[in-house]
Amino acid sequence: MIIEDESPAAKQLVNILKKLNDVVVVDILDSIKSTVEWFKSNAQPDVVFMDIHIADGSAFKIFDFIEITCPIIFSTAYDEYAINAFKVNSVDYLLKPITQEGVEKAFKKINQLTGLKSNQIEINQIIKELNRVRNYKTHFLVSVKGSKMIPLLSDEIAFFYILEGKVKAITFSKNDYLLDYTLDDLSTKLNPDIFFRANRQFIISKSAIKELDSWFNGRLSVVLKIPAPEKILISRTRVGEFKDWFTGQ
Repeated sequence: MIIEDESPAAKQLVNILKKLNDVVVVDILDSIKSTVEWFKSNAQPDVVFMDIHIADGSAFKIFDFIEITCPIIFSTAYDEYAINAFKVNSVDYLLKPITQEGVEKAFKKINQLTGLKSNQIEINQIIKELNRVRNYKTHFLVSVKGSKMIPLLSDEIAFFYILEGKVKAITFSKNDYLLDYTLDDLSTKLNPDIFFRANRQFIISKSAIKELDSWFNGRLSVVLKIPAPEKILISRTRVGEFKDWFTGQ
């Protein structure tokens, strides 16, 4: 089974798998919804190749609805800080772009560990690790007045933005704090049900949104409850994703 929302990546993986003996791709799914529906009406496959970020959100949400009792091989385009979190004995990861060698090594590892059969102890490790990963960042320590540091709750933050290469967190009380993170870092550490990466400059809190306006070329303008340093625009290609996130679909 392949769970991947990027068509070129899925095709590349299929072509690699075709070169291996006795490997059949039973289906290719691109979303949480389609994956949940498939597993509810089909027998478990021997192996699942799972991209971490799929069409309708984080693949971790799949485990809120179903139990997958077969080995999982994760694939990701992110750096080792994300990859290491998923690397347990019964699964492996593939860093995109996926290669023939990487797939063969992953199969070899799974064959050695499980013989392509479910092992409940190892599956429990997977679920435990996934639950740990889903504990998103709720607190920050921010520097104020030289060496002094204070705690900052993520719930207090209306938005994050980058200015001249520096990332700032702006609170609902209109205070701003410099953070030692990139926006890419924050995108993986924050709860995606609460925060949305609007564009290259902004990550916004759902609670901070005041209203939405249609903009040129099919884009969407997001107006926050507190002033933002510049207009926050959602690109035309991501308007659907944003609306789904905002309405909780």
